[in-house]
Amino acid sequence: MSKAFACLLVLAASQAASAAEPKWIDLFDGKTLDGWTVRGGTATYEVRDGAIVGTTVDGSPNTFLCRGPFGDFELEFDVKCDKALNSGVQIRSHVYEKDTPQESNPKRIRKAGEVYGYQCEIDRAEDGVAGNFWDEGRRTKWLDDLSNKPGAVAAFKNDDWNHYRIVAQGDRIRSWVNGVACADFRDATDASGFIGLQVHGIKKGTGPYKVSWKNIRLRELTPDVKVD
Repeated sequence: MSKAFACLLVLAASQAASAAEPKWIDLFDGKTLDGWTVRGGTATYEVRDGAIVGTTVDGSPNTFLCRGPFGDFELEFDVKCDKALNSGVQIRSHVYEKDTPQESNPKRIRKAGEVYGYQCEIDRAEDGVAGNFWDEGRRTKWLDDLSNKPGAVAAFKNDDWNHYRIVAQGDRIRSWVNGVACADFRDATDASGFIGLQVHGIKKGTGPYKVSWKNIRLRELTPDVKVD
């Protein structure tokens, strides 16, 4: 084999690998909320200094700024949340099309338009659950246990920006907070759905509180793509 031919083979292999590598897309342009839809409540969302800022509204239930649907993907974002407020990011989520009994408590009726599905938790460090997944509005339970992962329970930084990474591929869902591995579990309930940035409901007479997101990007995955 000639040296020139060998070089061509290497170049072709490199180009093929590059073509197969999933491309990142920005879900937020830093200027507008184009492509996003508010669901579930009346909290407000605005763009300020290159970030999406969600603000609580007294009397509002949980509110979500949504985009999608997406199936298998890798998602990254930075988030900063007032310590008095907890938040989260929904993945592969949905809304109830009609009033529906909650799966974990049939006596509670979820109203049409309420959001349900996997939620990656954003919460103060003291609670030790940031990066875990809560089944919002449906089974209402934690889907993993971070208590046996000492690094995970201490990964979140109060009063600062935190970097989240979420990988959903097939029935396996994983998360990292500030580079620390957190949740890693399997659940086949939802294969696809929208992403939703949560502003949590608050007790009457409290707040207003804020949560902000920036650098939100996603790349869709195929089953053959290996993600570490």
